Amino acid sequence: MYKVIFSDIIKESFPDLKILQIEADVTNSETSDDLWSELLDTSQELKERFSLQELNKRPSIDATRKAYKKLGKDPNRYRPSAEALGRRIINDKGIYRLSSLIDIINLVSIKTGYSIGGFDISKISGDTLVLDRGRSDDIFHGIGRGPLNIEGLPVYRDTEGGIGTPTSDEERTKIIPSTTKLLLLVNVYGEEISIDETEKMIKDLLIRYASLENYSSKVLTPKERSEET
Repeated sequence: MYKVIFSDIIKESFPDLKILQIEADVTNSETSDDLWSELLDTSQELKERFSLQELNKRPSIDATRKAYKKLGKDPNRYRPSAEALGRRIINDKGIYRLSSLIDIINLVSIKTGYSIGGFDISKISGDTLVLDRGRSDDIFHGIGRGPLNIEGLPVYRDTEGGIGTPTSDEERTKIIPSTTKLLLLVNVYGEEISIDETEKMIKDLLIRYASLENYSSKVLTPKERSEET
């Protein structure tokens, strides 16, 4: 599995952070009717559970917002992806039917409130990722967003630069229709749904909708403890 390490500022700022790292061989296809139905049902449950004013107080989202503030980023200008997705749903702006892998990520994010990075392993440079604080000189092209100012955001970097933040992933390493080797990083700044439950949810969805093979997972913390399954 990819080695993920934490910079000093992340270690000092978030000693209780947990990252669920998942790697797998998969098939990315058009979203099936069954997966789409699950996504719509889960979206409706979110609308019934949270008002727009309550969404950012959801424990998992609130913890991510506090992490942004601690690193100097305004979470109202650069919302965590789980919050941004939830706001679209609550505001009846709809969600896009994309691909099996991306819609699995969206489904889990709606259920848990965790912002999840999804990457095509074949596009990552090097064998180590560093979770660090974004810098003013970081060049980062958010998926569908263009150049993104990631200064003050938590960012995963490979040897070429940033590949993902809880607000957006980078175009360079994004999941595409031909993706067969998947890396997921579930950012848990405050635990709302257990890591075990989240991991089982993801694995089940990948089995049912993405022809899962060669699955591995690990829980990482800045305290350099890990637990492999």
